[in-house]
Amino acid sequence: MGIPVLVLGESGSGKSTSLRNFAPDEYTLLNVAGKPLPFRGKPKYAIKKPSYMTITKALADLPTKVAVIDDSQYLLAFDFFARAKETGYGKFTDLAVNFKTLIDTVIEYTPDDVVVYFLHHIEQAPDGRYKAKTIGKMLDEKLTVEGLFSIVLMCKTRDGKHYFETQSDGTNPAKSPMGMLEREMGNDLKAVDQAIRDYWEL
Repeated sequence: MGIPVLVLGESGSGKSTSLRNFAPDEYTLLNVAGKPLPFRGKPKYAIKKPSYMTITKALADLPTKVAVIDDSQYLLAFDFFARAKETGYGKFTDLAVNFKTLIDTVIEYTPDDVVVYFLHHIEQAPDGRYKAKTIGKMLDEKLTVEGLFSIVLMCKTRDGKHYFETQSDGTNPAKSPMGMLEREMGNDLKAVDQAIRDYWEL
């Protein structure tokens, strides 16, 4: 059973930057938008603009113990635009099912010591709380995306510095198991990954 981790934040809040301390051969980058990373160096293993099928195949034969889907909300967006001319609500059901199936694939079909990070944009709900950005109401009303993850990190910026919030401040869905991570910690996904492995003895 692999471990999916959701990393939420606005564009420019440090989601991709948090990968900078991984060695190039320590992670597989599934680069959905195909954009360059915001730091020097390139991962040894990377796939540009993968589809759901490509990601599923990559997860089945990972050369690393860490995979990063950056930015995962574009899977929903690109799926939507590919079917924009279709009428009816069926396509929104398909969008929701495809995304949930990907998370289920990580949980059910990757090895126990594999951690998959979903770097994902946020949006503000009508009640003022921040949530994972989605398309259509099915993922929000029928399935809370954040509820499928035991660990949700929120990228924040203060005085020009990026950091992770690991427990909710009441405005976001950040969460992590008791005692695993500091409430606020540096913007370093490598450090988070080590803490996860130590905590669950992976």
